[in-house]
Parts: sequence; structure tokens; C-alpha cells
Amino acid sequence: MQLPQIRLQSTSAQIQLNRTAPVQRIEQPKAELDIQQPSAEMTINRKRATLTIDQSQARADLGFKTRTQVLEEFVQDGIQGLMEGIARNAQEGDELMMIENGGSPLADQPARNAFDPPAEFNIGWIPRAGGVKVSYDPGSVDIQWKVNKVINNSRPQKAIHDYTPGKIEVAMQRYNSLEIDFVNLRHVGVNYEQQI
Repeated sequence: MQLPQIRLQSTSAQIQLNRTAPVQRIEQPKAELDIQQPSAEMTINRKRATLTIDQSQARADLGFKTRTQVLEEFVQDGIQGLMEGIARNAQEGDELMMIENGGSPLADQPARNAFDPPAEFNIGWIPRAGGVKVSYDPGSVDIQWKVNKVINNSRPQKAIHDYTPGKIEVAMQRYNSLEIDFVNLRHVGVNYEQQI
């Protein structure tokens, strides 16, 4: 017995994808460097130290006197001797003037002036303490700094960015289809039979 059949045959649709890859190009130019560092400026103001040693008094105590010192001493000794002589002469004149008051000034005065008074001697240091005068000025140092800042005229460069986006194209590679087929299909009517 042949049964009627309906045969269906279908084909699926297929999509075709055409892809173009994206292209990206990045270029970074080097920065332009312009950096300057001025030198620091240093100023030094210095007052020199001074050491003064005056040993003229110590040298004078040892007998090494300058011409000026010797002359000054001679002048002082002369003035003092003159004053002492004037005082002695005045005193002796007064004694002679008052001879009537008694005494023997004519005999006493020559005896008194005949001999020098005894010399006095004492222990001393040569040169004496403090004969050398020392003075010291340490001076000073003044240091001034001027630090100069960095001069930076550098310029960065922007990156060069070139980008082409990718794309995808969708196309139908194969369309879907459906085929219908009839097998053993008959129409039976009154006194009539037909195969479809």
C-alpha cells in the first residue's frame, strides 16, 4: 500500500561576514629640549686679619732705642736737671743771703755738691712685663650666594595618531530555501482517480 507523503527539503540561510581589520599608527616625535642652568654667583667680601706687635718698649728696655726715643729722654733729663739746678741754686742763694742767721753755708755747700748721691739699685726684669704690646683683629668673611633658577624652554610634541577603523560587511552567502514534494498523492472521485 502506498501512502501519500509530503516531502519537505529546506536549506538554511548562510551569512557571509567580510571583515576589514582596523589600522592604528601612533608616532611620538621627540620633545625639543632647551634647558639652561646659569651658574650660581658667589661674592666673598673679606676683611683681612691683622696682627700688630709693638716691641719698641721692650727694645728700649734692652738699650735698643730709636733716635727719637733717645732725644726725648735727653730732653726730659735736661729739663729735669735744669729744674733741679735752678732749685738748688735758689736754695743755696737763700742760705748765703741768710748767713747772719748762723750756720756755715760756705763750707756746707761745697761739701754737699762735691759728691754725687749714692746710686740706687733694685731687682728688675729686662725687658719689663708688658713691654711687648700685641693687638689682633681677626677680620671677617662675608659670603653672599645668588642661586639662579633653571631656564626651561623645552617644548613637548603631540603624538601623531592615525586611526582607520575596521569594518564588517554582512552579505548573504546563501539564501534559505524550502522545497515541497508530494508522493503517492491521489484524488479519488466518483468513477474518477487522478494522481497528483
